[in-house]
Amino acid sequence: MSSAEPAAPETLVLVGPMGAGKTSIGRRVARSTGLRFVDTDKAIAREHGPIPVIFAEHGEARFREWERQSVAEAIAGGGVISLGGGAVLDEATRQLLRTVPVVMLTVSAEAVTERIAGTDRPLLHGEEDPLQRWKRIFAERRALYEEVADARFDTSRVPMSRVADQVVEWMRGRA
Repeated sequence: MSSAEPAAPETLVLVGPMGAGKTSIGRRVARSTGLRFVDTDKAIAREHGPIPVIFAEHGEARFREWERQSVAEAIAGGGVISLGGGAVLDEATRQLLRTVPVVMLTVSAEAVTERIAGTDRPLLHGEEDPLQRWKRIFAERRALYEEVADARFDTSRVPMSRVADQVVEWMRGRA
């Protein structure tokens, strides 16, 4: 698909930080709308192996290359697409996101603490406290999420099912 061609008409992309609920809400939105659901991180893992192993054996740069390809393929196929938290770091991906409706999901640090506890997210590993690292990563990426987003929904204190309903209402309002 070249950048001059429009994306599939029934496409919605979810972006946001780790733990914001992109996969959970994406699945619900897809079920409600009858669209297919694609989690690009899961698609990468199916093709290349677990993400922590990819980071360890191939590095973040290689992961981002595969991520860019996965995002482009998912958008070309349409549906509800959940992107990994760092997908927006890539300029080509951000350009592609400008061609489709994008919802940014946010979550407060307080609410995300429980969601990220005990997860195997490679960017949260290291000496730094995982919550402090999450806050720093979100602060670094927030402007990029906002740059590509057409709408924003906070998942901190609202059940995921309600946020999914709000996203579906927003989608229908765009039609």
